[in-house]
Amino acid sequence: MPSPPDDRTFMLRALELARLGQGLVEPNPMVGCVVVKGGQIVGEGWHQRFGGPHAEAEVLAAVGERARGATMYVTLEPCCHHGKTPPCTAAVIAAGLARVVVAQRDPYPEVAGNGLKQLAAAGIDVELGLCEDQAADLCGPYLKLVTTGRPWVIAKWAMTLDGKIATRGGYSHWITSEAARQVGHYLRGRVDAILVGRGTAQLDDPLLTARIEDGQPPRKAIRIVLDSQARLASFSQLVSTARQHATIVAAGPDADEKDLRRLADAGVEVLPFAAATHQERFEQLLKELGRRKITNLLVEGGSHLLGTLVDTRQIDEVHVFIAPKLFGGERALPAIGGTGVEQVAEGLALSGMQAHNVGGDLYLTGRVRR
Repeated sequence: MPSPPDDRTFMLRALELARLGQGLVEPNPMVGCVVVKGGQIVGEGWHQRFGGPHAEAEVLAAVGERARGATMYVTLEPCCHHGKTPPCTAAVIAAGLARVVVAQRDPYPEVAGNGLKQLAAAGIDVELGLCEDQAADLCGPYLKLVTTGRPWVIAKWAMTLDGKIATRGGYSHWITSEAARQVGHYLRGRVDAILVGRGTAQLDDPLLTARIEDGQPPRKAIRIVLDSQARLASFSQLVSTARQHATIVAAGPDADEKDLRRLADAGVEVLPFAAATHQERFEQLLKELGRRKITNLLVEGGSHLLGTLVDTRQIDEVHVFIAPKLFGGERALPAIGGTGVEQVAEGLALSGMQAHNVGGDLYLTGRVRR
């Protein structure tokens, strides 16, 4: 049976509120909550920071007695266990709500439907599944981390109209406009970790920090370099600032012990992986980052690393900046290297594509269709 139009309106508002927690609550999920009585919103809120009150508890505390007999719209199943905060189901039951409408079930093992059962057992009318697809899209990174133990992989690159990320001489500063680069900094400011290959680290000598002029202070992402031989130069910005900004070098089994010690002495965390191939070491790195509860991993290239992501089907989301320029040349680096696909049908298909003009550049975003 379809939900009343007002139910959908209130849930969409809860989803809108939930998104305000992006970059602030991870590895927790983004959650929004709206309490309605007599057809009017009497309270609303969202999970605002990791370790802080959950959306439901914070809204109910503000609403007080007005919650009795009201309806709650929440984007994720209320938790029913003690973590950093008390269980939200206890607050919902104590508030005397008559009805709770939930967008999606929480797959976290200690919840996983038990929150809904507790509410129903307390005599609350519970409805599940309203705007479930939108809620799942919103919580994609959290859902992937909980169900697979791996981070959500965001691939980002800037290229020319003919698909080049550098000239034949290796120059890439700057392909896109300052406005486009500022969008890139905002993206860095909401992820947990940023990954590049050693080639990019060597050619561009990036700092890989989020430099945002105004607004919410950025999340301080861990900087990671895939460097099989552990030869990242000591004078590079990444190594020389490792004591100020957390930096990891993921090395291979053939890395020289002297280089491993050199990087460690500079404040770099060195993670040696024993796998023989680049792809296998990348798989091991993803597992380790998932173990550390890294929710969003931003991969900024270069061509070889992005090619590995495509070949191994590891990309979840893309952010691409296309400048109205042509470099040409067979030796100019393409955006994505690797082996590639043989048949058209084997290519990664994207959905939910959005396009924006940013400083004269085309900014495209989308998610890989599963």
